[in-house]
Amino acid sequence: MLEQIKQWLERRRGRPAGHLDMDNLPNPKTPGDQLLSATRLIVLDLETTGLNPAKDEVIAIGAVAVTGGVIHLDDQFDLILKRPELDITETVLIHGIGTEALTQGHETEDALLYLLEWMNGDPVLAYHSAFDQKFLEKTLRAQLGYNVNHTWMDVADLLPLYFPKARPGGKGLDHWSEHFGLEASARHNAAADALVTAELTMIALNRARKDGLKTLKQLHDKLHYHRRLQNMHRF
Repeated sequence: MLEQIKQWLERRRGRPAGHLDMDNLPNPKTPGDQLLSATRLIVLDLETTGLNPAKDEVIAIGAVAVTGGVIHLDDQFDLILKRPELDITETVLIHGIGTEALTQGHETEDALLYLLEWMNGDPVLAYHSAFDQKFLEKTLRAQLGYNVNHTWMDVADLLPLYFPKARPGGKGLDHWSEHFGLEASARHNAAADALVTAELTMIALNRARKDGLKTLKQLHDKLHYHRRLQNMHRF
């Protein structure tokens, strides 16, 4: 990751400082007839200073790409942002990212620009994706003035959709990981959590394909319908 970002920065050096050409950023892909067996998906996780998107901030981003049922470990994103001004006293014991790490992190604008280029507009999955989506969109808007909407899908919906009889003992990422016998190298580490989420995503998508699901639009629509049913049952 460090070498990749160095090479990318070298390519950017010819541009004016602070220059952001929105027209040259990849456009988000709309769910359509793209085959799931060939579609690149981004599985993402964030570490933040707290749980409130209105006042808390992103401090680390971890993500991994999956294509055709394969998790590509050579196609990852894992960076701590350079944000030493942020107050991490309430969460440092959870994610282990202290002031020194935030001081030595990567310049926020460069990291976010690299993230957008690396994502290439591909659909994004996360566990409880509304949380990550709100935080990332807020950060992109504040740091880059970027307001383009990407396609997001929630792995917390995907798993019960295709394993309705599973009893993981709870609704958290840890519960599903234990249910399928997965082990995270670390918890509350963005890259490690993204990898575990990607493994759970592959388990669910393999079941989906066996059930005849073929395209990205079919998956997106089925998740949307599932969420609507869940919301109706709450009333």
